[in-house]
Amino acid sequence: MQELGDGDPTQIGGYRLLGRLGTGGMGHVHLARSDRGRTVAVKLVREELAAREEFRARFRYEVEAARRVGGHWTAPVLDADTEAAVPWVATGYVAGPSLQQVVGHDHGPLPERSVRTLAAGLAHALRDIHAAGIVHRDLKPSNVLLTIDGPRVIDFGIARALDTVSEDGGVTRTGALVGSPGFMAPEQVRGDGITPACDVFCLGSILVYAATGKLPFGTARTGAHAVMFRIAQEEPDLEGVPEALVDLVWDCLEKDPAARPGLAEVLRRTGAQDTVADGRSHEPWLPSPLVAQLGRHAVSLLDTENPEPLTPPAPEAPPTPTPVPVPDPEVAPAGEPAPAPPPIHPTTVVTDQSPPSHPFSPQPPSRRAGGTALLVVVALVVALGAGGAVYALMSGAGDHRAGDEPLRTETSPAARNPGAGAPDGSIPTAYLGTWTATIDNESGIHTRRLTIRQGDVGDTVLSLTADGPAGDATYHCVFEADLAKAPGSDGPVRLGLSTVTAAEPPSSCTPGEPTTLTLQPNGSLRRATDNSGDNLTYTRQ
Repeated sequence: MQELGDGDPTQIGGYRLLGRLGTGGMGHVHLARSDRGRTVAVKLVREELAAREEFRARFRYEVEAARRVGGHWTAPVLDADTEAAVPWVATGYVAGPSLQQVVGHDHGPLPERSVRTLAAGLAHALRDIHAAGIVHRDLKPSNVLLTIDGPRVIDFGIARALDTVSEDGGVTRTGALVGSPGFMAPEQVRGDGITPACDVFCLGSILVYAATGKLPFGTARTGAHAVMFRIAQEEPDLEGVPEALVDLVWDCLEKDPAARPGLAEVLRRTGAQDTVADGRSHEPWLPSPLVAQLGRHAVSLLDTENPEPLTPPAPEAPPTPTPVPVPDPEVAPAGEPAPAPPPIHPTTVVTDQSPPSHPFSPQPPSRRAGGTALLVVVALVVALGAGGAVYALMSGAGDHRAGDEPLRTETSPAARNPGAGAPDGSIPTAYLGTWTATIDNESGIHTRRLTIRQGDVGDTVLSLTADGPAGDATYHCVFEADLAKAPGSDGPVRLGLSTVTAAEPPSSCTPGEPTTLTLQPNGSLRRATDNSGDNLTYTRQ
């Protein structure tokens, strides 16, 4: 979580803002507390979207639809003001990382027991969403948060208000292509009617990713259209999926929506229906390193102070709009969503790219020394591998991925390459040089050229050039970033906020969030946005 910036409001409605969780296609997401002490996530809509009546109408509709969703397995909509100068919505806060962060960065694939519980929790969540007359349509790992009690599904309605906004400011047609290429159903790819069976297909894709770390139809490195063709025409790759779950996953990934199992059948076939109920798993379901991570953040959440506003907020004053940074790459062609690739599918098709809003159980109205001490003890016990009793004690506590150092299990670059260290400088020599990447999405081919040079903390060590189409024109952006933290002998390399040094046209380039560079086993370089997890993989030039 980042501190509030100079342009950030300190109060929205009845909520005191504590910090910024991230930025996405719709706007900023802030951590906040209500007057009664409940921890929430508040999403502020971008000013330019708020000026479009078509967007406001859809946003108003989606908020009302999301309010109807009940149950324990989703992010509850707690409050909203869709008529404010800058519309906003408050949801509960889930103090837990996304499935995308856990599998793609912190831990790797989950064991079979965890995948079964994940499947059962998702089935429960989708039943609640469908009962409210909503089809999620964008169920993917970044929209699934993991807690000690079980998974939680977010962004099941509100993010789709963006679907109505076309490049010319109009409304997109009904049935327009909406979703993330690696996690779309065949009927989405074809532009056919969307039914609840669409979410069952996406559930199957998520289970493959959770169990193997791979997508069943490959990544979008060869282009989003290639992935969508495989989804519509080819069989999924289920290598690595536990044998006991293969049949269930295969059936969820049937091309024909009518052939997919219903959610009640999915729940029965997970084998976890007796242990997952009332919004929680009644048995430990996550590997112990992840449990320890959740416990540590329970302490840091209580230590987040309410910032004092510079001046008392006027009761009816609208929040101050702020420029919205765009995730890596920091480019927003005029009239288009930024072509920033999410971590596991480098191209997103017309979908909100904001990091998860975080549902969370109510916090006590004030910080208490006894409560903090209890959570410290609990976190230590969890870290030592305690079992089910600790799970029950810590119900509701969790970790947001921006709060802790990642738990890495892969072999370090230095171990694979004994010469990777850099005794004469702060940055390991294996990172130095020029790296390139290409993004192929619906707007065209976008190129990225990244150069890393030697330096110490505070020095400018990264230069990024971004080029690509912007409607009928093109954009050209150059960014720089400083070294934020001294890396180890083999990395990763952590960078601060990027600044714009060249922009053509000026409105197409905005400063970016802090990022982390990590060498991959295959020799490539991954640049990931710290708060949202969005990333792009580069190859050495």
